Amino acid sequence: MSTDPSPSESEVSPPVDPPEPGAADTAAAETEATEAQAPKRRVVWVVFAVAAVLWALDLLTKNLVVANLEGQPPKPILGGLIYLQVIRNAGAAFSMATGMTWVLALIAIAVVVAIVWIARRLRSVGWAIGLGLVLAGALGNLTDRFFREPGFLRGHVVDFISAFVPNGQGFAIFNIADCGITVGGALIVLLSLLGRDYDGTSTRKKKEKA
Repeated sequence: MSTDPSPSESEVSPPVDPPEPGAADTAAAETEATEAQAPKRRVVWVVFAVAAVLWALDLLTKNLVVANLEGQPPKPILGGLIYLQVIRNAGAAFSMATGMTWVLALIAIAVVVAIVWIARRLRSVGWAIGLGLVLAGALGNLTDRFFREPGFLRGHVVDFISAFVPNGQGFAIFNIADCGITVGGALIVLLSLLGRDYDGTSTRKKKEKA
């Protein structure tokens, strides 16, 4: 009497262990975290790229006007819309707080440190651009505080842009760094008014959920 052949060992599939509870959720969470880090890193680099470009432009323009225009009368450009003339500013942006040079230098250092710390948490490109502009402005004027006369932390900032009329008669004489601080600060204020937070979320939606 014949009997059915028993299946060979190679034909028998080994038992498959069921997936551990929560393993799929853990893998999905790790994937989402990895994907979230990529845009975060890109936003951080926006801050430093904007800051580097404007900082370099500020240093270049200051060195050029010092080398070519210092001690000369105001030079009109753009049909008199702008007058170029070099002054040495011991105060803050737009010649404010004159006589507090070393205090202003310490404040600028604190601003730089704060922006670098916040940059790690950024998710908003708009905030990244705004902070990059402010960072460049702080670094530009801080560079003058460090390396220009009369000495370390007491150096006078080079200002050279007089708007509309010479000698700062219509508006305080300023530089590219001051422009970065002003435009960057205005952009950050605008984003805040629109409810856009630095981490990419909407403050208005947060209030609605609350």
